Amino acid sequence: MPLFILEKYILEKLDHTQSNWVEHHVPCPECGSQDNVSINKDGSWKCFGGDCQAHGQHYGDGNYELSNKTESKETKLTATGILGALTDRKISSETAKKYGVTITRNKDGSIKEHLYPYYSDGKKIAQKIRSVKTKDFRIEGSVRDADLFGTQSTQSKGKFITIVEGECDAMAAYELMGSKWGVVSVINGASSAARDIKRNLEFFNDFESVVVCFDSDKAGKKAARQVAELFPPSKAKIMTLPSEYKDANEMLKDNKRQAFMEYWWAAKLFAPDGIIRGDNMWGIVTEEIDQSFVEYPWAGMNELTYGIRTHELITIAAGSGMGKSQFLRELIYYLINTEDSGNIGLLMMEESTRRTGLSLMSMSANRPLHLPDTYIDSEELREHYDVTLGTGKVFLYDSFGSNTIDNIISKVRYMAKGLDCKYVFLDHISILVSDQQSGDERKALDEIATKLRTLIQETGIALFMVSHLKRPGGTAHEEGGITSLSQLRGSAGIGQLSDMVIGLERDGQHDDPQIRNTTTIRVLKNRFSGLTGPACYLYYDKDTGRMLETDKPSENNEPEDEF
Repeated sequence: MPLFILEKYILEKLDHTQSNWVEHHVPCPECGSQDNVSINKDGSWKCFGGDCQAHGQHYGDGNYELSNKTESKETKLTATGILGALTDRKISSETAKKYGVTITRNKDGSIKEHLYPYYSDGKKIAQKIRSVKTKDFRIEGSVRDADLFGTQSTQSKGKFITIVEGECDAMAAYELMGSKWGVVSVINGASSAARDIKRNLEFFNDFESVVVCFDSDKAGKKAARQVAELFPPSKAKIMTLPSEYKDANEMLKDNKRQAFMEYWWAAKLFAPDGIIRGDNMWGIVTEEIDQSFVEYPWAGMNELTYGIRTHELITIAAGSGMGKSQFLRELIYYLINTEDSGNIGLLMMEESTRRTGLSLMSMSANRPLHLPDTYIDSEELREHYDVTLGTGKVFLYDSFGSNTIDNIISKVRYMAKGLDCKYVFLDHISILVSDQQSGDERKALDEIATKLRTLIQETGIALFMVSHLKRPGGTAHEEGGITSLSQLRGSAGIGQLSDMVIGLERDGQHDDPQIRNTTTIRVLKNRFSGLTGPACYLYYDKDTGRMLETDKPSENNEPEDEF
């Protein structure tokens, strides 16, 4: 081997194998080779194919440079072929002639190579030469500034134009459509499809519809969306090929002309992710209106809220000592005893799992089992355990560990996806702030609420979240002050992200024990029905430890001894 060739080989070998290269053998957007590019850890790349040496800072963004050698060198197009059918691809000689594609033959008459021409402003500047046997190809000239394959033989305006990934697919699609409408191909496949189309956008101006028919693999689907986004609304359609075919040429080989046209006509107008076309929504608007899986245990709440739905964030807001935890226990116990309600996840941040467990069992016993003066024998205790914790529907988080935001999010996700919990209770969100490092309560609360809202959409659970209130300017919450959305801790994030906000109000210092032990349940926000205001009144019975729905207590009642 000559010294200069050996030296070049060693340098290229060293360059390819240096530690920063993390990916090899990917396509080059300049020379069109399928396996000569290597990519660095930082995304920068270089082509090691012959005279190319193209390189860029971020592979796939369409921006790159050429070596001085490449820029100054003008490659002559020396390879020649003859007109003829591409029998290996079942493409007729008429179609090959239209696209200017020629072939070379082996001595035995079989096809040796395809020659695909590329033009710029009507001048032939490059050609891809593909081996039929090995499927490898080389390029004469440079396709960097070339027009899309097939543009030189396609009318510059019309009703339809179809874009495909490769030269043979362009000719195949043209034949499958009865040679009625134009088909062009991007230059270097899916990897640089968007870049190719950007440079040629003017070509598509006078076509009414653009149909993107890329390969059915992952790369092709991604590239199809990227290309469709480049066109105005109502112009681009994405065609989905039958699952058993990768591209248009495979369908031509199987003579699936009718099937191809059926899928071509069925191509749907593209809308960016998250955007739904109104004329595609008939199936959505005719679905049955959301019904709650279960109702609340109180009639007044159901009149305003229409019950509890999954996919919703319900925030419970109240001042300190207003009975928020007891309100949740009533809901949890009700859900445990509701058929087909699903599993329930509990993250009770201010109490031990033992206290939570005993409190739920107290609901069944109608006695406050957590108090030291409440006696119950073990046999009866077991009965109440079996109908609450022992049902297998309840899962508790031991909160005396890491309470970082990400840890709590992971626990909620596990409850939803790993334990099939439909309902999750978090009491309370404010305690998580003390574990955060930022020291900014408002920022931390908004971050938690945003991540929980996203998680609800992901998992489909109903999440009940307790949030403390800021002190009001007038009557304190502990003395019966009315709750409002503006009093939620943090910024407005919690209120904005919640589907339902329920405020609890009670005058814990009133002389009348009926008023003192009655909580007003006020709906502050109701995204589902829009109905807000006082929903019901719950009286706390200290003997049973239960909250029972009652009428609004009258201020005219004479104070009476509660003992």
